[in-house]
Amino acid sequence: MSTAKGKKRVKNIPVLYDEPKKKRGVMLTDTAWHSIQELAAKNNVSASEYLEEMIRKHCVTEA
Repeated sequence: MSTAKGKKRVKNIPVLYDEPKKKRGVMLTDTAWHSIQELAAKNNVSASEYLEEMIRKHCVTEA
């Protein structure tokens, strides 16, 4: 997924998707969190973006 480098970020205006992200809470073990951080770093994205990509890739449903 492109990180849309060069695009100016504006609050509440989506850049990569057709809807803005909202703050959410997820409970994870330290092992799972460190794994997500490691995988995200390997893919040059944030942990949030890594989770977004995995969820959209495997189980996106239309809203």
